[in-house]
Amino acid sequence: MRILVLGGTGYLGRHVAARLRALPDTRILAAGRSSAADFRIDLAGDRPEQLAKTLAAAAPDAVVNCAGATGGDAVTLAEANARGPAALCAALREAAPTARLVHLGSAAEYGPGTPGVPVTETAPACPVTPYGATKLAGTVAVTSAALDAVVLRIGNPVGPGAPRAGLPGRMAALLRSAGTDPEAVLRLGDLSAHRDFVDVRDVADAAALAATRPGILPPVLNIGGGTAVPVRELVQGLARRAGFRGRVAEDTRGSARSAAVSWQCSDITAAARALGWRPAHDLDAALDALWAAGAGNGPLP
Repeated sequence: MRILVLGGTGYLGRHVAARLRALPDTRILAAGRSSAADFRIDLAGDRPEQLAKTLAAAAPDAVVNCAGATGGDAVTLAEANARGPAALCAALREAAPTARLVHLGSAAEYGPGTPGVPVTETAPACPVTPYGATKLAGTVAVTSAALDAVVLRIGNPVGPGAPRAGLPGRMAALLRSAGTDPEAVLRLGDLSAHRDFVDVRDVADAAALAATRPGILPPVLNIGGGTAVPVRELVQGLARRAGFRGRVAEDTRGSARSAAVSWQCSDITAAARALGWRPAHDLDAALDALWAAGAGNGPLP
């Protein structure tokens, strides 16, 4: 089986590619802007006709799209998260219409959750950030493309190699810098929001199952830990692993984003039915692996 992985050098993409390489009778093809990629693809800028030629040359049985942007201005986010998946779908219809497409979406597409009520895939999507809105646009492009496609809506990934752009990787980096200095003070924003954390290795397992599972899959599947956890618990867990003896100064006045989305949790029942997938790692295991590997540059397990 030939599987083309886009965005394989990113945080999620590296784990997905590593998991796919472990599958028997599978050849993994890397696609991206890097000169080291097997196929040069820039979803944010390539025309669909150009993408179609590249896809025809790759001749994949499945495509896993891990490419996207989590930060930047609205234009950057739209180009990577909305325009990119739309162009990819147009190219697939032309060059590889029978290939399975697995697209990594985000739980941010749902927007605010109701405390105590895990959100299902049929819930209305009401994103409140440019990131969530552009990821939702990408999901709509995929689900309306008349392809053999599934969108995996990922919760908040945690685990080895977490980038410093996100809270887990940034917190690990801060703790490594602080060491065991009892006078150290780490100043953070509001940590009262609840999030659905999922181990990045479980995300990779879900993507591999979605790429290789026979038969038609539901258009959207939630991939998360299935539990809403206070962000404060993640910070405290990393601090314990670091042996941190200083003080965490939390701005309890809150932030606009935390106030708008104070609680998120995904119902992962459908993924269990469709893929036979359940998370194999809890938050403690994810934090253990993150701390052991280092912040943003550790080896994959």
